[in-house]
Amino acid sequence: MTHYTIIPWELIWESSDIEETYGEVEVGGVLLQVRLEQGNKATIVRMLRGELEDYLNPSYAPGQEIVYLPSLQNRR
Repeated sequence: MTHYTIIPWELIWESSDIEETYGEVEVGGVLLQVRLEQGNKATIVRMLRGELEDYLNPSYAPGQEIVYLPSLQNRR
């Protein structure tokens, strides 16, 4: 891959000190990949599974913030 730019290589290949954490959450039968933020928030990255009409729903669009409250489930 060839990459032409005026940006110094140090800035392109520098590693970020902030490590992003991703997870999967199911909302209303739609499986979403989310990026976990500070507090009880998450930002939608992409939809992993859903019905066709769910892809047109702006509530599930990438970049939307949702409230993320994880819960533990007892599987017996």
